[in-house]
Amino acid sequence: MNTLPYILLSVVINTLAQLLLKLGMTRLGSFSLSWQHLPSLIGQVSCNPYIILGMVCYVASVGSWLIVLSRADVSYAYPMASLGYILTAFAGYYWLHETLSPARILGIIVIMMGVYLITRS
Repeated sequence: MNTLPYILLSVVINTLAQLLLKLGMTRLGSFSLSWQHLPSLIGQVSCNPYIILGMVCYVASVGSWLIVLSRADVSYAYPMASLGYILTAFAGYYWLHETLSPARILGIIVIMMGVYLITRS
C-alpha cells in the first residue's frame, strides 16, 4: 500500500500546527519562564485559539503518522517526514514573512536531495 499520501498528510498538518503555534506565541509575546509567571503563562496559552488549534493539528498529525508507521518501514517514513522542514520554511516565508537566507535555501536543497535518495532505495 502506498504510504506517501499519509506521510504528506502528516507533514501538511504538522506544518499547519507549527504556523498556528507560532501565531499564538507571537500574540502572547516574549516571556521568561519562571515559577512566578508559570500560572499566568499556562492560562494565556490554554486560552489562545491559535495555540489550541495548533495542538489539535498536532494530534491529527500524530494520528496520520500512526497510520504511516503501521504500513511502512520507519527507516523510510521518518526521513520522508523531513519534507516538513521544507514546507514549514516556505510557509514561514510566505505567511509569516520570515527570512529565507541562502544558507537555509541550501539546506532545503540538501534535504530534498536526501528525500529523493531515500525514495529511490
